[in-house]
Amino acid sequence: MASRAAIRASDADRERVAERLRQAAAEGRLLTDELEQRLEASFSARTYGQLNALVADLPGRGLTAPAESRRRPSLGSALALAIAIPVMLAVLAAVVFAVTGVLLLWMLWLAVGWWFFGHHRRRLHRTSSARALHACGGWQRERGRARGFWA
Repeated sequence: MASRAAIRASDADRERVAERLRQAAAEGRLLTDELEQRLEASFSARTYGQLNALVADLPGRGLTAPAESRRRPSLGSALALAIAIPVMLAVLAAVVFAVTGVLLLWMLWLAVGWWFFGHHRRRLHRTSSARALHACGGWQRERGRARGFWA
């Protein structure tokens, strides 16, 4: 396997080194002539070894190969994920409960309305009409009266 210095660099790697060189010049670490020379060398570099040589005398991290730049998830992100998942499940359960509770409440109001306006009213209507018939003599009296008039 090739050493890290022999691995070919990408355009993005060259641009990162160029940005680091510009930042060093802005900090006063490089003169303008030296910046131009290093920028020209960074854009013509082919390997990580050539790019690392351009930033080796500057403070901070050098250029790393893509395989080395990958970070493992830290304990903090795993802990945040372990907290976020139960919280999201609790919120989802609350939303489902609220939606089904609203539907259940709506069905309850529908049943109460049917009982009050439908069933209850019908029963009241039957008793009030029966009382009226009883007060005027009931069914027989009306039948008798009808016979008396038409007979």
